[in-house]
Parts: sequence; C-alpha cells; structure tokens
Amino acid sequence: MITEETLKRLEFDRVLEKAAVFAHCDASHDGVLRIRPMRAREEMERSYGLVQEIRTLSRLGISLKLSAFADLSRQLRNVRPAGAVLSPLELQLFIPTLRVMGAISSQLAFRTDIPLLKEAAGSITGFPDILNPLEHTVNSEGEILDTASRLLAELRAKKKGLTQRIQKRLEEIVRERHTAIFLQDDFITQRSGRWVIPVRMDSKGMVPGVVHAVSNSGETAFMEPLEIIGLANELENLAADERAEEIRIIRQLCNWIREDAEAIQEQLNALIQLDILNCIAALSDLLKCETPLLDSNTKVLLRGARHPILTLMGKEVVPLDLELDPERRVMVITGPNTGGKTIALKTAGLLCLMALCGMPVPAHDGSILPHIDDILVDIGDEQSIEESLSTFSAHISKISSILTGANARSLVLLDELGTGTEPGQGAAIACAVLSELKGKGALVIATTHLTQIIGFVQRDSGMVNAAMAFDRERLTPLFRLKLGEPGESHALEIARRYGLPERVVNHAREMLGTMEADFHALLAELKKKSYEVDETLNDLAQREEELKRREERAQARLEEAQAQLKGAREQGLQEAKEVIQRARREVAAILEEARREKGRQARELLEQKEAEVEQKLAELRPPEERPAQIEPGKVVFVKPLNLDARIVSVNPGQEKARVRAGSMELEVAFSALLQPKGKEPKPRQKRVQEEERPEPAAEINLIGLRVEEALARLEPFLDRAARDRVPEIRIVHGKGTGALMNGVRGYLDGHPLVAAFRTGERFEGGDGVTMVTLR
Repeated sequence: MITEETLKRLEFDRVLEKAAVFAHCDASHDGVLRIRPMRAREEMERSYGLVQEIRTLSRLGISLKLSAFADLSRQLRNVRPAGAVLSPLELQLFIPTLRVMGAISSQLAFRTDIPLLKEAAGSITGFPDILNPLEHTVNSEGEILDTASRLLAELRAKKKGLTQRIQKRLEEIVRERHTAIFLQDDFITQRSGRWVIPVRMDSKGMVPGVVHAVSNSGETAFMEPLEIIGLANELENLAADERAEEIRIIRQLCNWIREDAEAIQEQLNALIQLDILNCIAALSDLLKCETPLLDSNTKVLLRGARHPILTLMGKEVVPLDLELDPERRVMVITGPNTGGKTIALKTAGLLCLMALCGMPVPAHDGSILPHIDDILVDIGDEQSIEESLSTFSAHISKISSILTGANARSLVLLDELGTGTEPGQGAAIACAVLSELKGKGALVIATTHLTQIIGFVQRDSGMVNAAMAFDRERLTPLFRLKLGEPGESHALEIARRYGLPERVVNHAREMLGTMEADFHALLAELKKKSYEVDETLNDLAQREEELKRREERAQARLEEAQAQLKGAREQGLQEAKEVIQRARREVAAILEEARREKGRQARELLEQKEAEVEQKLAELRPPEERPAQIEPGKVVFVKPLNLDARIVSVNPGQEKARVRAGSMELEVAFSALLQPKGKEPKPRQKRVQEEERPEPAAEINLIGLRVEEALARLEPFLDRAARDRVPEIRIVHGKGTGALMNGVRGYLDGHPLVAAFRTGERFEGGDGVTMVTLR
C-alpha cells in the first residue's frame, strides 16, 4: 500500500492540484485531489481507455460539453423526506447541472467511436421533464417567474393593476386642495406594507384614515386614507393567494425531484466522474502525455520521460531514458552535485505513481511501467529533532523500514545512499542494502556520491551503473542519464568553478592519492571514448533514417505513377466500351428488321469486338471480390448498375437478390454482386420544364406522426430533395419521448442518399430538429 508520505515526497499532490484546475464542479475538483493508485490492472487500463477517448475527441475538435455545474448531493438528501421542500435558490442549482447532463447525453448518444465513454456516461439523460418546468419557474436570483403557472401570472397581473389604482388614487388625494393643506409633503410611500401619505401631526384628525407610523421627529403621521383601505385589503388578499400559489409550485417541483432523487444522484455521480476524467485528459494534453504499457514482470522502460512539475513550471527539461528489467533490477546513479540524479529518481517514481492511478505519463509512446503494489522512498533530509535522531540515524531508520516492507512487487527509491557517515563504512552499508533488496526481488533506483559502490555494482550481473552526463570542458552538468557506465562527482572541478582558490584545489587533488587520481583519469578517458562512439552511432542512425525516408518517397511516387497510368488506360478502354455499346444498341434496332445474312454477320462482328474490349478491361482490373455474406441489409456493388446498393431481400433457391439504390429497386443474380466499392447512386435531375419550377423543399415537419407514418413520408421527401439537388434539409420531429427522433435518425443512418446528419443548433431548433446533408 503506497503511503501518503510517499505521495508527498514524490510531489504527486502538486500534479493533482494542476489537474483539478480544469474541474467544472467543487465535487470533481475534490475528486481529482483524492485520486490514488488503483489495485486492479483492469481498472487502470479502463481509465487509460476513457481518457484516451476524451483526448481523441479533443483532437477532432470536439470537447465534452461540460460547463460549471453544482454538486446537488446535499439538496437531494434534504428533499428525500416526504413533504420536504427546497428554497427557490436551491432549486435554481438544479438548472445548470441538468443542462450539462442533457448536453452530454445529446453529444454522446449517436457516436460509435467512444464505447467506453458511452458505457461510463450512458446513464446520463438530464431529466428534461424536470429541467423544463424548473427553467420556467426559477431565475438565476432564485425568484419565482410569472411563467411558473397561469394562475400565478394572473394573480400578479391583478396585483400590479390594483397597485397602480391605489397609487393613482393616492396621487389624486395629495393634490386635492382640501387635503393638501394638512400634508407635511406631497409624496406617497409605504409603512408596514400599507400605502400612506404624510400628514402633519397637528392635523391628523382632519384627514380621515388610519395612522400606521410616526416620523422620528414626531411631526409627521403616516396615514392610510379610508377610501383606499378596501383596495389595500384586496391587495393583501391577492398577495396571500400569490404566496400560496408559489408554495404549491415549489412543493410540486420538490415532489418531482423526490421521485427521481436516487436516479439524479446516480447520474450526478457519473457526471462528476466524467469531469474528473476530463481533468486528467486536459492535463495529459498540456503535458503531451502518452498511455504507458503496464508490465506484470516489474519492467521499467522510460523513453523521453519528463518531470511533470518542472514541465508545468516552464523549465527546459532534458528527457530521461531509463531501463530496468528482471535481469537487472538494481540501478545505481552516480554523478556530480546539481547534475540531476534526484530529479531522475523522482521522475521515475512520479511517473510510476501516475500510471498506477490510471493517468497517461509525460513520456514517449511505448514506455513501460510496472504494475506494483508499493513504492518505498528515502528522499531528502530526514533529521528528526523531536526523536533526537541525526540525519544518518533517521536515514538508517528509514532504510530499515524499507527492507522490512520490500518484496518482488515493490519499487524502492533511495537518494544519497550511504551518506551521512564515514565514506568507507557508508559504502559498505550501501552495498549490503543493495544486495538485500536485490535478494527480495525489488526494483531499485539509488543515487550516491560514493565511488566505492561503483565496482561492487559493476561486478554484480543483476545490477547496473548509470551516470549523469557532465561536460568536462565547460564544467557543467548535461542532465542526461547514461546507462551502463559509472559517473564521477567532479567535486574538485566544480569547486574551482565556484571560486575555491587554486592552491586549495591542488592540495586537495594531492590528498586524493595517486591510485584514485589514476582511477578518475581512466574513467574520464573511457567516458570520452564512449561519447565518441555514441556520436558516431547517432550520425549513422540519422543517415540510415534519411535514406529510408528517401526510399519511401521514391516508392510512393512510383506507385502513384503506376496507378495514374493504369487509371488512364482503364478510363480509355471504358470510354471505348461505352461507344461500342451505344453503336450496338443502334445497330440492333436496325438488325431487327433485317432478314438478310449480312445483317447477322454485322451483329456477330460487333459482339466479337465488344468481347475483345471486355477482355482487355478484365486484364487491367483487379480480381473481383465476392461478398462474404449475401443477406438483407448488406451493402454490395451491383455490376448491372455500376454502383453500390443495399440488399432488401434474398431468394436462395433462385440465387437472386432484390437490391435498392436510392428509390430504385431491381432483382439481380448472386453472380452480379461484388464487395462494395463506395460508388453511391447519383441524384436524378429533374427534367427542365417550360414553366418556372417552384423552389425545392428543404424542410419536412413530422411532429404528431407515428414512426411508421413519418418514415413513409420521409422516403419520398428524401428522393425529391436529392433530385432537386438540395444540399441540406431540415427534419422537424420535436423532442417528445424521443421515439420519433430515434426512429428518424436510425432510418437516416446508412441511407444511400444521406452523407451525414446532426442535431440542430439552438437557432435551428435544437434537439427537436435533425439537419441532414445529402450526397
């Protein structure tokens, strides 16, 4: 079990935080942050497939129709008890969520290239029977709309009219002379929900009415005139009726939601999961990730791997190539400080974590990562003040726990192995630890500065040395991992570069001793020769690749020329055949009346010439492929028609089939049927009439018809539109239960006259309309 500490050490939380930015809901944002390694391989591969389908749609310019939506879990829990009601503001939260559900359902409904997504989101419908009344009831501020019910609209209209009458009468009262002399001012206002006028306190008995309030100064009484009390009471009655109707409407909506609460929650969960997958896909596109291959034999093969955090920070990242297999399960990376050893270690661990979580990884296609149970790490300064442990003590404590938990399904990452104590003893401990982990069958990647470990690793066939490349001339690290050779620390060269006095550097070099100096000189020479060999091999590989590309281009041009020549010859012979056939038909009409022997000879001569042309054409054509199956619904090429047609019925006894091409049907022998060639029937052109033709119809309304009736009207309409060369038609079928829409679209799918069809845009009629492009 991979611990939270390991996830934090490898900075997996930072990767998730970047992915969560793409979430459209708080629930999916939190869901991304809770992504953890999966146990089952099938679960990981299913996640890869789902993310890949989303990215495939994105490459086609199609993004999932996701927008901001709300987590309705709390509202659904609150509305479940019988009689429970939600506030208008809570009801308003359902609208964007159900809209997104409906958009996703419509987008995925008729696609056949995303089977995993359709399975994952297939239950999402969007509940249009709830969304529609909600949209007519509550606005974005949580206010009940007049369109919520006819009664509510009538009550509000009456309230508005009565309020205007009251205001108008009050305005007349304040302007009347016998009243105006007792007023403090000439405005009208409301107090305690009643319409009042301001009367001087010393004159309140001169204006008949009811006092509802007194000003702070005590000089003004706000009085409701007696003659509008009845109107005001009527207004309050209307307000009470309005409030009762609003409550009834809200209760009705809550009852509908309560009935489908469980289904809504299920679809909400599916939508949240889809949003989480979309976040992973968006991050994968940003990092240019590829789907890794999972290996059960704990093999690691990274090609062009990049640390995702460094990539997201905009830093230039040198791609990492790294390989471990069952024969060499332990890798020890040596090299200078700041050379990238720890980054290489973290990159391998982090990409392995991403793969275990079902996420594509920032590496080249074909990279392999192990299906393991645990990742054990010792990275960073583990000094513990609370437990009175030094860096070395904490380091050894961590390694001890790793040795206890490691097995054949573990990846172990050890940074700066053997440091923190005397180099000789540290190297001995490091070698013993590596041997123990190898014996347990674990995959191990370790970094170290101790050159004493290099020889031990080199002698063990189950281990491999690796080095971080270093430019000796410029004294700078190259951040490139080289397998099969040890690295050097280059501490003296780096110390000189960063200002250590020359005499101190020379003294230090003398202190190293002759043998170690010779060892490093030999190692440097071997590296130089290895680099030269690598450069030569790379140059040869580039030349070979260029030659291969040139050969492919030449072959493609040759094939293209041959195809053009063959096509030209076939076209010429085909035109010759057509000329002979026309001449044959004309001569045949004459020969019907001819009774002389010469006429028969002419016909035989024509037939002989036609046979010769047919033979030449047959030599050029590829062998004709018979259809594998002849059954109703199959599309085949019909030789007498010279185009593709769909089989309507089959008569095995007579070895004949009835086929349909557009509006034309005929019966042909099995021998006249071949594999389809993509030749569709051309729309027949109308005869040009003397009078002016009416504008071709481009729309048909099927609302209210049964599916059978609608299809009976649709077929002749398609034929007419095709003959009139109408490029696009509009079929109006409405939304309803969806049966008519599904029937029409199922009929259009595969129709010989239909090139493509789609759901109408909002300005075209939305889901109630299907737009069809004709061939």
